[in-house]
Amino acid sequence: MATKYSEGVLAVKYRVKNEDGSFSGGPMYALEHGLKNKPLAVLFAVFTAVAALGIGSSIQANSLTASVHETFHFPKAYIAVVVFILAAAVILGGLKSIARVCDALVPFMAVFYVSSCLYILIQGYDTLLDTLVTILTTAFTGQAATGGFIGSTIMMAARSGVARGLFSNESGLGSAPIAAAAAQTRNPVRQGLVSSTGTFWDTVVICALTGLVLVNTGVWQSGASGAAMSRLAFEHIPRFGGIFLCVALVTFTFSTIIGWSYYAEKATEYLFGRKAVFFYRLIYLATVYLGCLLSMDLVWNLGDVFNGLMALPNLVALLFLSGVVVAETKKYLWSGNLDADAQEEIKKSGP
Repeated sequence: MATKYSEGVLAVKYRVKNEDGSFSGGPMYALEHGLKNKPLAVLFAVFTAVAALGIGSSIQANSLTASVHETFHFPKAYIAVVVFILAAAVILGGLKSIARVCDALVPFMAVFYVSSCLYILIQGYDTLLDTLVTILTTAFTGQAATGGFIGSTIMMAARSGVARGLFSNESGLGSAPIAAAAAQTRNPVRQGLVSSTGTFWDTVVICALTGLVLVNTGVWQSGASGAAMSRLAFEHIPRFGGIFLCVALVTFTFSTIIGWSYYAEKATEYLFGRKAVFFYRLIYLATVYLGCLLSMDLVWNLGDVFNGLMALPNLVALLFLSGVVVAETKKYLWSGNLDADAQEEIKKSGP
């Protein structure tokens, strides 16, 4: 959350205003204007444009297709066409179209998924305490190991946890501040605080509930993995459990597809100018379609690699611009001793 806060502050601090009145920002602008390091900024933009084809499009499309296919048994080829058409309709409509769809999907999917998880946990309330004890007592033991010694087990678990945690909430990845820079606020600290709440809801609430459900229902010992394990857990909702999970996954993945298209477009715009964005959209949509049909093992591994490559220049910016984050925080949160000009600037920035 602290990382996400810092990213939001720097995104607004170093963003630039476009001719149409909108804003562009993110780590590439913080690296260029804050650290005066254009090569590192270019590298981040390149990594973002490439990573989006994995984490943003193909992986999400594959997960969406697999869920719909296994729930309703529709042919994957048909699903791919529908996903492609819907994604194209939103993405080709630009930022306003993306924002409208996300504004509608995100609150719905959050409430829907949390409610479903709570229902399952209420059903198994009598074993909930045992579930918490199991999680806490086995977190740093070799109980779940299939081989090797305890140190390697913990190391592998930590590696997987960090990779999936980064995949989940994007804190430190550098993608979220690209969207934060577009916010209609002049107060970077305000946006930083808003950004930090994303990590809380995404990981501390959503992912924690998922983990509790998987352990409390016992499916973590079923031998299944990934979406199949979640599906077994949601079968504890009578008759409609599989459908509920499918709806949740479809809204999660589709909103991620269109959200990441915006991140990648901004990276492309930074590298090649606005005219190149349309051509990137076509490439992005092609990977959405292919992602619905292809095996994803290789793409998952490449996604992890490029996520790491994105994070490196972003973390450099966060580290060396930490003094700026501190100064902005003092300016906007502890303003009692500021002069009249500074006070007026804070008032103009909004609540």
